[in-house]
Amino acid sequence: MKLLAITSCPNGIAHTYMAAENLQKAADKLGLQMKVETQGSIGVENEFTDRDIQEADGIIIAADKTVDKSRFAGKKVLVTGVQEGIRKPEELISRFSTGNVPVLQSQSKTGDDGKSGKKDKQNPIYRHLMNGVSYMIPIIVIGGLLIAIALTLGGEKTPGGIVIPEDSFWKTIESIGAASFTFMVPILSGFIAVSIADRPGLAPGLIGGYIAANGSFYGSEAGAGFIGGIIAGFLAGYVALWIKKLKVPKAIQPIMPIIIIPVFASLIVGMAFVYIIGAPVAALFVGLTSWLAGMQGTSSILLALILGAMISFDMGGPVNKVAFLFGSAMIGEGNYEIMGPIAVAICIPPIGMGLATFLNKKKYREAERETGKASFTMGLFGITEGAIPFAAQDPLRVIPSNMVGAMVGAVIAMLGNVGDRVAHGGPIVAVLGAVDNVLMFFIAVIIGSLVTAIMANALKKNVDNQEQPATYPSEAPDEPLTKEPERQEASGQTNKEEELHINKLTDITSLDLIDIQLAGTSRDEVIDEMIGKLDREGILTSSEDFRKAILDREAESTTGIGMNIAIPHGKSNSVKKPAVVFGIKQDGVDWKSFDQTDAKLIFMIAVPKESVGDAHLKILQMLSRKLMDDSFREQLLAVKTKEEAYSLLETIE
Repeated sequence: MKLLAITSCPNGIAHTYMAAENLQKAADKLGLQMKVETQGSIGVENEFTDRDIQEADGIIIAADKTVDKSRFAGKKVLVTGVQEGIRKPEELISRFSTGNVPVLQSQSKTGDDGKSGKKDKQNPIYRHLMNGVSYMIPIIVIGGLLIAIALTLGGEKTPGGIVIPEDSFWKTIESIGAASFTFMVPILSGFIAVSIADRPGLAPGLIGGYIAANGSFYGSEAGAGFIGGIIAGFLAGYVALWIKKLKVPKAIQPIMPIIIIPVFASLIVGMAFVYIIGAPVAALFVGLTSWLAGMQGTSSILLALILGAMISFDMGGPVNKVAFLFGSAMIGEGNYEIMGPIAVAICIPPIGMGLATFLNKKKYREAERETGKASFTMGLFGITEGAIPFAAQDPLRVIPSNMVGAMVGAVIAMLGNVGDRVAHGGPIVAVLGAVDNVLMFFIAVIIGSLVTAIMANALKKNVDNQEQPATYPSEAPDEPLTKEPERQEASGQTNKEEELHINKLTDITSLDLIDIQLAGTSRDEVIDEMIGKLDREGILTSSEDFRKAILDREAESTTGIGMNIAIPHGKSNSVKKPAVVFGIKQDGVDWKSFDQTDAKLIFMIAVPKESVGDAHLKILQMLSRKLMDDSFREQLLAVKTKEEAYSLLETIE
């Protein structure tokens, strides 16, 4: 018998490779052929070929995130969680011998779908909405840019404004842009429904969105707009999901996803909008649009303050996205003066923090000044997330500075009648001709960014700019373990470049990062103890930020992988370079491991948020597999000195 297996965990690090190793070992023990494909943080490895799939007698998917199963149609497919792959590999394999595995149908999804229950608990409403928004945004960008380019290059000034001649080439371009906008609401609805019910939700979502956008269906001069589109998307998705779960005769099952679900869900959503939902929502949307379009004076200033604060508060997070969606929808309604202040606020946090590092270098470490250059550049292209590294390290000073600057810029833009025809922000949209009143746009950006920079520098304290030297392994009596620091100090060479040349575990650890007698008596105490080592060795710029990354990962699922092992790990902008802390707790500490064993061998992995290379993840893969060796674990537990532990870790390559 020949089996295939796929392993994958949410972070794609330790559990992915441990499940792969245990499944492979179990297959070898049982005398079976097995090929394991890992879908980890470094991408897909050992990928199946068409021949592998054709010859396979069955497939095990041990994953805690969605895995595409369409290529296995007609094969026996067993779907379970990654922990089952670690803990019960022989039991999973034996189920193929007993025939207790279903055959995957071409249009169906096997029951658990990668056990995405955890994902569903993570604010599903927001996730469904953002799925629709992510597909809608390119539609708005296409429409806005084409119309803006057509007006800029082909428009003629008339007493009634800029007009494109009917027989002009640019009139065709404008028409294509206008056509793009007609898809905005249906695409939003359709992909909200897809997020809820998968492909069977697409057709009813699109149809519901189209009806929502066209008031003629329910006797309204105007449609229900993006509000109606959101309602239609959720209604279509949940109706399709409800029909999908109905028990029907086997003869009908093959046509459920292509006929039954789309037809009945579309009818239900369409009738609901025509007779119940459409007219009231349309009236609400018309009133909202009219109110926004008529805002003047203090009302418009208040709106600008709210939008500026929302955009800059979490820099790409849920609050930011709500304001962004609002402005994008107004573009579709022909109200460009809402997106104008948003476009200004979008770029102020990254540009402002970049300016702050230029204006007062004493407030920032060398690494932060380098980040400032990247932040400034990202701001020019309207990427608010460029300011996140600063906010993560010093939220109490940076976030208020970002918000005040963005609010000032948004108010100036609102008072200056700045409009934006594209669902994007930053100077790039002005350069592309999508902004009305370009001069006021740049004045708003400059003033807002200066406010952020000046306020941030006023709040921040001077730092010691003398960077600590990189830490390398100490010298052992018989063999020097130090690396030549000249490699790092060579012109232009960075830690990220070094990261590409990591070949073994000891490349990212040292004697100073090893503790064979951990003092902590709880999981969190041990975590703090190990983070302290990283902090003392100058590997972290913010221990609190990295601690949050570690605990956020633990909240997803425990990193206590069993067999007295825990591998806490986190990616954070506060990590300067990849590093591993190794600790031993002979008495053990409760890590909520799946096999109920206390953690005695603890490896903490620290990784920069934006790692260029993936060599450190390959090391973690080798570490995970090495720890499956019982004798290796026993040797580690028996060490008496740091040097003995280091020598053992040096064998992992």
